Amino acid sequence: MRQLTSLDAQFLAIESPTTTGHVGGLAVFDPSTAPGGVVTLDGVQAMLRERLHLLPPLRWRLAEVPLGLDRPYWIEDPDFELEFHVRELALPAPGSDEQLAEQVARISARHLDRARPLWELYLIHGLPDGHVAVLTKMHHAMIDGMSGAEIMGILFDLGPEGREFPDAPDELHGEQAPGQIEMLGRGVAALPLQPLRMLRAAPGVLPHLDVAPSILGMPGAETMSRTLSRMRNIANGTRDGDVLERPKMRAPKTTFNGKISPHRRFTFGSLSLPAVKALKKHFGVTVNDVVVSLSTTAIRQWLIAHDELPDEPLLAQIPVSVRTDEERGTYGNKISIMIAPLATNEPDPVARLMATHEAMKAAKDRHRALPASALQEITQFIPPAVNARAARVALQMGTRQGMRPLYNVVISNVPGPPIPIYMVGAELQHNYPVSVITDGAGLNITVLSYRDHLDFGIIADRGQMPDLAMMMDSLRGALAELEAAAAAG
Repeated sequence: MRQLTSLDAQFLAIESPTTTGHVGGLAVFDPSTAPGGVVTLDGVQAMLRERLHLLPPLRWRLAEVPLGLDRPYWIEDPDFELEFHVRELALPAPGSDEQLAEQVARISARHLDRARPLWELYLIHGLPDGHVAVLTKMHHAMIDGMSGAEIMGILFDLGPEGREFPDAPDELHGEQAPGQIEMLGRGVAALPLQPLRMLRAAPGVLPHLDVAPSILGMPGAETMSRTLSRMRNIANGTRDGDVLERPKMRAPKTTFNGKISPHRRFTFGSLSLPAVKALKKHFGVTVNDVVVSLSTTAIRQWLIAHDELPDEPLLAQIPVSVRTDEERGTYGNKISIMIAPLATNEPDPVARLMATHEAMKAAKDRHRALPASALQEITQFIPPAVNARAARVALQMGTRQGMRPLYNVVISNVPGPPIPIYMVGAELQHNYPVSVITDGAGLNITVLSYRDHLDFGIIADRGQMPDLAMMMDSLRGALAELEAAAAAG
């Protein structure tokens, strides 16, 4: 058995009847390069079966500790059934992008079955141009962005002919599922260790309490964090208010910062990566600065269209991988977060980009001042028995009357392969991420680069943003606006 880390368990803890904890992707393929020019369910299952021994998370099943006395464990599922996880469907004619987005939204809104390994894969036929799609759902407790990329590296090939893999064992044996009495015993045995774990972590954790969303919303957490950070700076002889100083601004409340429903909207599309790189070079910024600025413009346009643009900037949560080379293949979550202001209140597109550049630079400076393990250690500070409740309460506090959200939106930019890749012989055309929304942050924009384009996957609460599709039009308009400004300058 393998126990979940406290950070992995947080992604289980946030789940509720309206919140899911899985992430995934919508991969669109051209089957003309596949054998016979088709992609079949049997072919996908055969490919997975051949590589399953190299993908241990796909066989992990949860074993929970009664009463939440300790963090859950992963066990090798003794009853693993590949056919349960790999499914097939077809869009009705004409098979438009809008129909595909609707299907993704509906599938993404459904929780994964915790009695099974926490993943699903859907082969979707009937797309425009004869393409097929593969929609994946994997629980965030199992993977983060980088470990998800490692799984992609096993599922995808560099050519349509595939590749050779080490032979799988004759049979993959699961573990005997532990009984409730055994798991209760493990939980009780762990209870005396929890205060010791908290005490060991306290000196490094307390000054950084406000980087954990599950704690940040709790009354007094930020004040304590700032005070202890200043005390540590003074003790170390550094200037009070050094780069560890947190941003003092607060997130304004918007329509997409209330309590979410169980239902989702999804939209997707692509922008030219060479065009973004040209803007990066012209304005002396980074690709990520341009991506965040374009996203900021699209959010600003949506807020203007709904007559609710705040006078102050919105705040974005930006996940950051802290996985080292030595931690490759360990799966789970090795991440931290940055909180950065979005220049939604800046009307000029170039000024908005430069403000984004400065905000991202400041956020990176603050982030570099934190220990890489800060978020992991901070989540250990919450006793497992109250973990789920604390995580949900913190997210919900910003949705209450008179309270401000912790942040407004999640924006994530993940690098992908610059060369063509294939699955079961079919060439990947696009890979649109499908991520998570929560109470207080009902909008998520995730971007994955592939070859010469940036693939955007945008998910939101169905009721809060029923016209989510306009976001992609706004992103394209924002890119054109910056290109015109660059040409004029």
